[in-house]
Amino acid sequence: MARILQITDTHLVARSRLVSGVLDTAQLFEAQIAQIAQALPRIGPIDSLLVTGDISDDGTAESYALFREIAEPLGLPLLVIPGNHDQREPMRAAFADLGLFEAAGPLNWVRDLGNLRLVGIDTLVEGSGGGRIDAVTARFLQQALAFDGPVLLAMHHPPFECGIAFMDAIGLAGKPELADLLSQSPADIRIVCGHLHLAMTGQISRFPALVGPSPCSTFQFDVRPDAPVGFYTGSGGFMIHEWNGVFRSVHIPAQTGQGPFPF
Repeated sequence: MARILQITDTHLVARSRLVSGVLDTAQLFEAQIAQIAQALPRIGPIDSLLVTGDISDDGTAESYALFREIAEPLGLPLLVIPGNHDQREPMRAAFADLGLFEAAGPLNWVRDLGNLRLVGIDTLVEGSGGGRIDAVTARFLQQALAFDGPVLLAMHHPPFECGIAFMDAIGLAGKPELADLLSQSPADIRIVCGHLHLAMTGQISRFPALVGPSPCSTFQFDVRPDAPVGFYTGSGGFMIHEWNGVFRSVHIPAQTGQGPFPF
């Protein structure tokens, strides 16, 4: 059995700053880590903490150091990939001790955890909100997926359209090419993503893709073409992905109401 706890889109900046003028992302992330720490005894053992991008809002070394300061007391092994707000070289330096990344190029990695293969790919296009899989990453992914077994594939930008116009405008380019690459793999693939600040499920080729929520804000789900861009403050919770002969994923919300009561 392998069990992965996914968080995403922490958008950290220096403690003295607010994101979008209202979000104290450090405080909100601390609250999420406290929730996870409290939940660990009941949710069972976790093999790795997977962070699917936008760790930082500004790509600074200070923000990555703050992430580690807040997250590492959990004592969970870290796996990280970049999102569109991250900066590749500061992130490479900040997490160099994890042994995930090559010395240059995209921040891609592969790790085997028992029978489960974990693959992280870099969809960052620096200076752009949208993402793409470059030729180096495509070759890396093709090799990583030449695997006849279960694969948890982590990428920041979801490989499907979400229906929110402004998010789809900064989505993943080259989805047909990715679908073709995935369809050639013998692996049983589950894709996990961030970017949307919503919990959502989609599909590419024959494979499900799950999007985890952010601890700092939730985008308004509004599919009108002229919808204003808006978000709600506060955490959407986190996700757990498990392989035990089959995949199982669960969304743990941040607020569960009063209880638990006897049933």
